[in-house]
Amino acid sequence: MDKIQLKNMEFYAYHGVLPEENRLGQSFKVDMELFLNLAPAGQTDDLTLSINYAEAYKLVKRIVEEEQYKLIEALAERIAQDALDTWTQLEEVLVKLVKPNPPIAGHYDYVAVEIRRKRS
Repeated sequence: MDKIQLKNMEFYAYHGVLPEENRLGQSFKVDMELFLNLAPAGQTDDLTLSINYAEAYKLVKRIVEEEQYKLIEALAERIAQDALDTWTQLEEVLVKLVKPNPPIAGHYDYVAVEIRRKRS
């Protein structure tokens, strides 16, 4: 299936279970893959038959920066559901939400959740 990818979008926000995460904030990174048939847009050069990736970026930015969640699982779910609700031509969405520096003692690259949701 065809897809549009937005990779490594970075935002500063206030999500987390710990009070200091909500007070101090931290960096979050988001990857999103939008699965849909891109043939009609490619054949006609008509943006209305695709998904405007600038609008997809704005959707993610608004949710990550303006809303607040304890769990990155809930944040990823909200992004996926909003994408499906916004674009009727979207058949499936994959959201990876990365928390590069969570308050966990130890050595690791990052923690992340990845969810895939399909239109029902």
